[in-house]
Amino acid sequence: MRDNKTKEEILIEALPYITSYENKTFVIKYGGAVMNNDALKQTFAQDVTLLKKIGINIIVVHGGGKDITEMAQKLGVESRFVNGVRYTDEKMIDVVIMVLAGALNKEIAGLITKHGGNAVGLCGVDNALLRAKKLQGEIDLGLVGDIVQVNTAFLKLLMQNEMIPVVAPIGLGEQGELYNINADVAATEIAVALKAEKLVYLSDTDGVIVDGALVPTLAKSEAQEWIEQGKIYGGMIPKVNSAFEAIEGGVNKVHFINGGVKHALLLEIFTNEGIGTEIINEDAPTTAASQRRRVQRILEGAAK
Repeated sequence: MRDNKTKEEILIEALPYITSYENKTFVIKYGGAVMNNDALKQTFAQDVTLLKKIGINIIVVHGGGKDITEMAQKLGVESRFVNGVRYTDEKMIDVVIMVLAGALNKEIAGLITKHGGNAVGLCGVDNALLRAKKLQGEIDLGLVGDIVQVNTAFLKLLMQNEMIPVVAPIGLGEQGELYNINADVAATEIAVALKAEKLVYLSDTDGVIVDGALVPTLAKSEAQEWIEQGKIYGGMIPKVNSAFEAIEGGVNKVHFINGGVKHALLLEIFTNEGIGTEIINEDAPTTAASQRRRVQRILEGAAK
């Protein structure tokens, strides 16, 4: 249905969103296969730049697991995973810093700057952006950290000066030690600390899928029911739970979208139907945009 719209219709559809999001803050978690696709890297940078140019404060938090594994292999450092989570010893933290805070971070910031955005590449160590401590759990993951404080004043200062912070998720410990932070966690903590309007996760999936269909809008009561029924399962369960934690922490909406779609950010944020799943606070009044997404998907389903 979107393909049949004229350019004029698309622009008119975007106008109320552009107006309502002015001076709001979006935190974007950038990850997945999109980070290894040259064409999609460019369109992501264009999207971020456009969002900033129309008055939205943007913070990008990126992962880089594939790049870390490849660099570790080149350097002869063993990659070890415990329950799917990277174990980070002293050798591996050096690789993590080299990749995340080095080449990858600067590449992302450079691409955004190339397209007209004032991006500044950072890691959580810079000006104590992400204070962290060792993650305590049943399984020891080495130098994997848990965020205890976000330097929001620093981020606000950068955004007030029209900059786009691009953050590598490395945390600073009390004694100056460095920690590997999960990028999803870092993005969530930053969004909560800033009470962001939106937290957007770019990944390799379309969003939350139930019974083979994409769920356009998801409230907590629905999610809990579907988890109990086994309709939401596997790796999507912690992602959905994390999204609701962000909502409870003050984030207005959380979005899961497929970064493999060209201009995914713009299509999700500025069109009535969107392309992914938006997680909402069911206690908050239903917005016109959320209602339009529901109606649009119902109509699309009826037409098939």
